Amino acid sequence: MRKFVLASVALLFSLGLVLASEVSFVKYDADKKELTVKENDKDATYKVTNDTKVKRGDKDAKLENVLKYFGEKAKEGDKFEITTDKEKKTVTEIKLKGKKN
Repeated sequence: MRKFVLASVALLFSLGLVLASEVSFVKYDADKKELTVKENDKDATYKVTNDTKVKRGDKDAKLENVLKYFGEKAKEGDKFEITTDKEKKTVTEIKLKGKKN
């Protein structure tokens, strides 16, 4: 019983650190690899690392292509989903909408 309770507490704690949410694009600083987004009507800035996973629709995408898009073509207010590690202030996953055919 004690193991179950401790495992449950550990799970709840880890869920609190990693959260997925829909955000709006504000800006991307390529030099610092920092992505600024608007979530819950507040700006938040997160580090993008080489470990950040990227999806476009259901398919995996290349991080470098998405970062190039953020730097050159993304418009303020574009919506997408990110999963973040709030404790480390990093982006663990970016989910963009799939391309329309």
